Amino acid sequence: MGTHLITGAGSGIGAAVAARLQERGDDIWLLARNAQRAELLRRRFPGCQTLIGDLAVPDRLSWALGQQTQPVRLNSLLHIAGMVELGGIGDLGTKVWNETLAVNLVAPAELTRLFLPTLRVSRGHVVFVNSGAGLAAHAEWGVYAASKFGLRAVADSLRAEEQANSVRVTTVYPGRTATPMQQKVRAQEGLPYDADAFIAPESVATAILTALDLPRDADLTEITVRPGR
Repeated sequence: MGTHLITGAGSGIGAAVAARLQERGDDIWLLARNAQRAELLRRRFPGCQTLIGDLAVPDRLSWALGQQTQPVRLNSLLHIAGMVELGGIGDLGTKVWNETLAVNLVAPAELTRLFLPTLRVSRGHVVFVNSGAGLAAHAEWGVYAASKFGLRAVADSLRAEEQANSVRVTTVYPGRTATPMQQKVRAQEGLPYDADAFIAPESVATAILTALDLPRDADLTEITVRPGR
């Protein structure tokens, strides 16, 4: 039985991963933006532990987490939370850039830094749920893609730095997945949303758990998940 800290467990891929881990008897710690959302998570996942920290304000994460009881053992840190705002480079100002980079890039890097000592003791695993936009940038996706390209760099550097400590690092690149974020994207694109046209969150969760459960003689460093239809 392992202990896992998950961001983004309120919906989509994060919720699917949290459910799968809890169903098999693992301990889950869920990061919430505020006390109200933490209470909602505890109701949805009875028996879970919660931590409160706002990914939109990464400078405050160290202080916020320092005021709370933290896991003494951690088998994995799962970065699944994220945000997206579409728009042209010539249209989106610094507010969108700063918010997107804070949530998608700086906060995961800071959380990793804060929990690395615990992960090292447990020879744990850091999973970054990235995006197809972390491999190729398209029109109107520049801000989001920049944050995901940066996240890939964080993962690659971390993997090289922590190899001697036996901390495994995996990046998962899902294609379009049936999540509330995808609903927002389709609305911004002016297109209809049909959940059946996209990857199920549970399928991405299966890929993540496969990486977590892989025997120590092998390592899944990158996983690309694409729609099968």
